[in-house]
Amino acid sequence: MDWLKHHRLTAFFVLAYAISWASWPFFAAGLMPRMEFLSVGPLAAAVIVIALAVGRAGFRAWGRRLIRWRVGWIWYAVALLLPAALVLVTGFITMALGAAAPGLERLTWGGLMTVFAVRLVNPLDGALGEEPGFRGYALPLLQASRPPLLSAAVLGALVTLWHLPLVLFSGLSAIGLPTTFAITFLYVWLFNRTGGSVLLTLLFHNSQGTFTVGSFGFTATDAGRAELIYFLAVVLAVLATVVLDRRAWRRAPRSATAVGRFSLRMRPL
Repeated sequence: MDWLKHHRLTAFFVLAYAISWASWPFFAAGLMPRMEFLSVGPLAAAVIVIALAVGRAGFRAWGRRLIRWRVGWIWYAVALLLPAALVLVTGFITMALGAAAPGLERLTWGGLMTVFAVRLVNPLDGALGEEPGFRGYALPLLQASRPPLLSAAVLGALVTLWHLPLVLFSGLSAIGLPTTFAITFLYVWLFNRTGGSVLLTLLFHNSQGTFTVGSFGFTATDAGRAELIYFLAVVLAVLATVVLDRRAWRRAPRSATAVGRFSLRMRPL
């Protein structure tokens, strides 16, 4: 228990990987027909580590971050609209290069809202499975002893590796990995700018997964080109935050860090 209290980040990521990748050995041994990637891993890992290493005080601090809603309305707009804007820019550029977008004809506001609502409450989907763990638990611990830019890089690398089975077994394009790394910086920026609100990163993640580049219905070469354009759009958005909002990257607000009895004595990851 003493080791766990001083190595919470290591314990969290080991558990998150182990839970999400649990079926990999069984699939490799031919005991399962397919690899089942459990995106609830980070959420489950956070609950387990908090329960064993900190207890009620840890759950109270974590819970406050999960439901922190008193932020400026502009940040709700950023969380909901920035992911859609990145997708629209990607789609329009791809179409300007000659691609057809048959998927747009099938899109409806009702359909998008339904997908958004279901994803918002489904722990087996990416948003609710990831955000309370990666942003709500791991990021504050990282930022307790590291600047935001370095914390984003470390978290981005670990979250990207966590997604690896989706590339190997679920058809996710390989460019999805560097895109995941890059977009982590936007999550960290939003988290810190809202004083450590997991609710806002959850909305951002949910918006990102509701209206995607795939919604345009690009095929073959056009689909690959669109994924590359999307990656570049994300990178440009990250660079914009670094250049235009340098203050946000100098130091995380105290409310977005885990500073407490055990955090100050925590050994590096």
